[in-house]
Amino acid sequence: MEQYNGSQIVVLEGLEAVRKRPGMYIGSTGSRGLHHLIWEILDNGIDEHLGGYCDRIEIELQKDGGISITDNGRGVPVDIHPTKHIPTARVVYTILHAGGKFGGGAYKVSGGLHGVGASVVNALSKKMVVEIKKDGKIYRDEYRDGGHIITPLEGGLLPVVGSCRKSDTGTKVLFYPDPTIFETVEFKTDIIRKKLKEVAYLNKGLTIVFKDKIAGEELTYYEEFGIKSFVTYLTRETNKLHPEPIYIEGKSGDIEVEVAFQYTDSYQEQINSYCNRINVVDGGTLVTGFKTALTRVMNQYARELGILKEKDENFDGKDIRNGLFAIISIKHPDPQFEGQTKTKLGNTDAKVAVEDVFTGEVTRYFDKNVEELKAVLENSMKSYNARKAGDKARNAVLKQLQDVDFKSKLAACSSRKPEECELYIVEGDSAGGTVKTARNRKTQAVLPLRGKILNVEKATLDKILVNNEIKSMIAAFGCGISDDFDITKLRFDKIIILTDADVDGAHISTLLLTFFYRFMPELILEGKVYRGLPPLYKVTYEDTGSADQDVAADDSSDADTGKAAKGAKKAKTKGKGKKSKNEKYLFNDFELEKFRKEGKKLLDLQRYKGLGEMDADQLWETTLNPETRILAQVSISDTVEADEVTTLLMSNNVPPRRAFIMEEARYAKLDV
Repeated sequence: MEQYNGSQIVVLEGLEAVRKRPGMYIGSTGSRGLHHLIWEILDNGIDEHLGGYCDRIEIELQKDGGISITDNGRGVPVDIHPTKHIPTARVVYTILHAGGKFGGGAYKVSGGLHGVGASVVNALSKKMVVEIKKDGKIYRDEYRDGGHIITPLEGGLLPVVGSCRKSDTGTKVLFYPDPTIFETVEFKTDIIRKKLKEVAYLNKGLTIVFKDKIAGEELTYYEEFGIKSFVTYLTRETNKLHPEPIYIEGKSGDIEVEVAFQYTDSYQEQINSYCNRINVVDGGTLVTGFKTALTRVMNQYARELGILKEKDENFDGKDIRNGLFAIISIKHPDPQFEGQTKTKLGNTDAKVAVEDVFTGEVTRYFDKNVEELKAVLENSMKSYNARKAGDKARNAVLKQLQDVDFKSKLAACSSRKPEECELYIVEGDSAGGTVKTARNRKTQAVLPLRGKILNVEKATLDKILVNNEIKSMIAAFGCGISDDFDITKLRFDKIIILTDADVDGAHISTLLLTFFYRFMPELILEGKVYRGLPPLYKVTYEDTGSADQDVAADDSSDADTGKAAKGAKKAKTKGKGKKSKNEKYLFNDFELEKFRKEGKKLLDLQRYKGLGEMDADQLWETTLNPETRILAQVSISDTVEADEVTTLLMSNNVPPRRAFIMEEARYAKLDV
C-alpha cells in the first residue's frame, strides 16, 4: 500500500492558494472571471459611496490592456496595521480576509463582506499599482506576478510620490490580469458598459465615468432617480398598464428598503433583487418578503373593490405578478450570502423588513391611485382566467403523458441513476438515428424533435401544452412544468441540446432555451442544461512528422462553459515516412481560417452540414464521448440581461430586435 503521511500534505501560503484554484474565488478563468476582477475593485468604491464618502468613480481601459478604477472616497488607510505591523494598505492588497467590513466600524453596509476582493485581484494580476490620496499626500505601492511586493517601504511606510489638496482623497487601482491564468485578458467594453449602467441605476447620485483609451470614447453614467429609472429602462419596449413606475422606500430596523415596479401586458414576470447593490441572482428572503406582501395586499384590494367575488378563490402569486417588472434593493448591515459569488440572500430579517415596508407604503400609494390599482387587478383577473384554462390543459396533459408518443421517440438509456444519465435533444429523425447508433446506451438517452418547437415567449400555458414536442420533453424529463415543476424528479443529470451548426440549428437551440428559461428555469439555474458542440469540418492534410503518432492540435478549454476538448482535436497520423496523412476536426470557420494560415497541404475538406452526415464512430469521438467532447454549460449570471435579451429576441416586436442586433454587432469581437 502506498504510504500516506504528512509530507504529502501541501500548504499553500498567502495568495498562492488563489492562483492555484482561481475558480473558487472568481468563478472561472474565462471571460466572466476576467471581468469579475473589475467588479471586485469597483465594489470597494461603491461601498465608500454607500457610506456617504464617494460620489465619483472612474474606470479607464488602457491601450496596453490594463484597467484602472479610481474613486474619490476616503482612501485606503496607510498607517501601520496594529497586528501585522506593515502599512494597512499592503495588508488589504496582500492578505486574504483582510478588510474594513468585518467589525462594522468602517462600513455600516457593504457589498464585499469576505475581505478577499482586492487581494484576489492582486493574486491574479501580473502587475498591480495602488495609489492612495490621503492627508495631502499621494502614496504608491506596486506588486508583480501575483502579489509579490516591488515597492520598498520608507521608514516603514509606503513611499510618498506626490502631493495633492487635503480635500482630495481616494484610491486608484491599476492592474493587468495574468495571461498565464486567464484564457483571455482582453476586456470587452460592452460587458463593462452594461455593468456600469446597472451600477448607476442602483446608486443614485453616483457619477461613473468610463474612459476607453483604445476606442477613444468616454461615457458618463448618472441616475438621479435610481431604480425607478432602472424599471423605466427595462420596460421601454413594453405596453404599460400605468404611466410611471411605482417607487416606494422605507426603513425597518437597520434595514433600508427600496422597491420600484411597473405592470405591463407581458405574459412574464421579471423580479431583480439586490442587497447592498449586489445582484442576488437566485433571490432569497428579500424576494420572498416582496412576493408575500404583494399577494396579500392585492388580494385584499380585489375583495374590497369587488373584482373577486365571494365565491371566487384568491388570486395566486403568479396571477398578481403577471406582467410585473420589479427591482428590490435593500441595504443590510450584516447580509448572509451563499458563497463568495453572492447568488442568494438568507437573512430572515430581510424578509420581514421588505414585507413590512412594502405593505405599508404600497397601501398608501394605491389608496391615492385607485385607477392604477384597478388596471393592475383587471390584469390579474385575466391571468387568473388564463391560469384556470392552463390548469385544465396541464392536468389533461399530465394525465396523458404516459400515452404520449415520447416513448416511441425517446431512445432511453438502461441506467436508472439520474446522476449518471444524459439526455440528448436532437434535431430531426436523421440526426436522431445517428446519435442513437453512436451513443453509450447505458447512460445516454436520445430524444429527436420533429421540426421547431413553439416560440413560448408570447404564449399562455394552455397553448404551450398542446405542442407535441413540448409534451414529449415534459414526459421525458419527468419533473413537470411551471408550478408543478420539481427538479428532484429530473431523470437526467445533463440535458444536452445537439443541433446542426447552421441557422436552423441555432434557432431551434434558442427556442428550446426560451422554453426552459420561462417554464423550467431551475434546469438552467441548477446547471443541468448544456449545448453540444459538434465539429463543422474535417480536414485531411499532409504534414511532416513521425509515423503512427498523434499530432496534438491546439487543445482548448473554457472554464466558463464546459469540458476541455482534449481528444476531439487530436490529428490522426497515418502512413509512414516524413510526409504523413493527417485528419483533424475543426469546430468553426475561425479554426478553419487559422488552419489555412498554418500552410499545411490540404488534401481534403469535408463540411458537415448536419449531424446525420457523420458516421457513428465520428460522432462518438467528436461529440458524444465524455472524454473528448466539448459541452457548453448554459448559465445565467445576470438576470436583468437574460430577461431583456430573451424578450427582445423572441417577442414579435421587430424594430427593437433589429436595433438590438445592429447595436451589438458593432461591439462583437471574434475569438480566433
